[in-house]
Amino acid sequence: MAQGFNPSGLKAPFGAFSHAAWAPAGRTLYISGQVATDGEGRVVGEGDMRAQTEQTLRNIATVLEAAGASFDDIVAITVFITDMKQLGAIHEVRRRYFKPPYPASTLVEVRSLVDPRLMVEINAVAVVAG
Repeated sequence: MAQGFNPSGLKAPFGAFSHAAWAPAGRTLYISGQVATDGEGRVVGEGDMRAQTEQTLRNIATVLEAAGASFDDIVAITVFITDMKQLGAIHEVRRRYFKPPYPASTLVEVRSLVDPRLMVEINAVAVVAG
């Protein structure tokens, strides 16, 4: 399991993330950017950041499960969103999936994603023991 690391010289994180994460030796899983589409590729939650974040994290859960991993194994994520004003909705959903110690996290606002109906994309790195 990854261990969050927050050095004393930095302000404590305000959300569900750590400044850095220690990863134990193991297999590294790089999860490509996931978006709010269902198993058939249809966009889920058009116009609803909470619903899109939920579906995106469900898709990450599907990848993790297939790889024999869990959210506890994630050491870093990058979140791309189209509207920084929706940050609260994203953190609300993230807290249901990520528990302390949180992974390292980067959040970037972008003009658009691959489909203009999409509002969030998340990629992740997990380290799985063994």
